[in-house]
Amino acid sequence: MKNHPLPQHENIYDTSCPILYAMEIIGQKWKLPILWYIADAENQTLRYGELGRKVVGITATMLTKCLRELEKDSLIARVQYNTIPPTVEYSLTDRGRSLIPALEAVYDWADKQMKDD
Repeated sequence: MKNHPLPQHENIYDTSCPILYAMEIIGQKWKLPILWYIADAENQTLRYGELGRKVVGITATMLTKCLRELEKDSLIARVQYNTIPPTVEYSLTDRGRSLIPALEAVYDWADKQMKDD
């Protein structure tokens, strides 16, 4: 890819490669499903418990860890309401919403590849 050259004389992991940067942020097992479910939600907002039910197989510890990391990376926003019991909602930030078209493109590509296999 001529417009996106790879380093020729250094370890790519020692460079600021945009693809590696993206994979560091979203490449973990549970982060993409979390982002996908939030983006697909009716109001693009999900509560913690709803996410736990939708992302089948994730533990509460891993869900909390991933949500904190996605929030730290400014892909999701967390809003806590002072109710009893406490209510916490998660939604995509502008940065998170800007990622969705790229994820949809990867989804479409993979869907086509899977059908061609």
